[in-house]
Amino acid sequence: MRFTCAACAATLALVVSTWTVIAQTGRTTAEGVYTDAQAARGNTTYDAQCAACHGVALAGALAPPLTGAAFLRVWDRRPLADLVDKIQKTMPATSPGTLSRMQATDLTAYLLKASAFEAGSAELRADESLSGIMLAAPAGAAAGAPSPPGNLAQVMRGILFPSSNLIFNVQNQDPGQQKMGWQPGDTSFGWADWGAGIYSGWELVDYAAIAIAESAPLLLTPGRRCENGRPVPVDRPDWIQFTRETADAGRAAYRASQSRDRDAVIEVTNAIADACLRCHEVYRDKPGGTTVDPSNKAARCIP
Repeated sequence: MRFTCAACAATLALVVSTWTVIAQTGRTTAEGVYTDAQAARGNTTYDAQCAACHGVALAGALAPPLTGAAFLRVWDRRPLADLVDKIQKTMPATSPGTLSRMQATDLTAYLLKASAFEAGSAELRADESLSGIMLAAPAGAAAGAPSPPGNLAQVMRGILFPSSNLIFNVQNQDPGQQKMGWQPGDTSFGWADWGAGIYSGWELVDYAAIAIAESAPLLLTPGRRCENGRPVPVDRPDWIQFTRETADAGRAAYRASQSRDRDAVIEVTNAIADACLRCHEVYRDKPGGTTVDPSNKAARCIP
């Protein structure tokens, strides 16, 4: 135990020392780390690749805003390398990975200009030097607690959606007949396929129900944003009620699963579907889509 504590202390000391060095020797975006010409190139790339989702004025549309307090809360005190990596490797959403490192760096320069960071005499370089430049928002510009790392769609698709579908799958397959012994390469990458090699079918249903019950309150986390950048309406009574109904449905599914009665689980899938539907009808399913935005994501998260 002494060894473990000593190792932890040594690791902590190393981390603190590393961040101290960064604080002492690193640069910040307040020092003029890009040029106006570079930001202009980034603007051209933005108009062609990003404006359809993030808005012509970077204020958000289908995707979050890329300027202002909402943007700065996410990226404040992070190295520019993180932002450039995000742009290069995951954007644009319709064709991620198609931007070059230099294009991503130019786009970062444009975002800095849009957030009122002053230009300098030298361009941002698309190399390891990006790790030594921290985004430092002006005092008060990123007011409020940092935003949660995941937006609403990511939480839904990462936890609630797959967990609900696993429970819905009981309608088609008896958990008691789940065959174990999954082998790599046999199936697609997925929680249900992977877990089937370790846990029984009924255990998987248990875990999915618990995931729904336990994660539903995450939808009430202050500061969370929707996929389109709008704030999640965490203070609205109907949103709070929808969240409670989802958590209650998860608890009901767990009780049904614990009975190891397939019919009981099938019955409770109605409660899960109804809880989802009531919320979707108000906040997700929006008419008036366009060719660019057929499901009208831009209108989601408002009643």
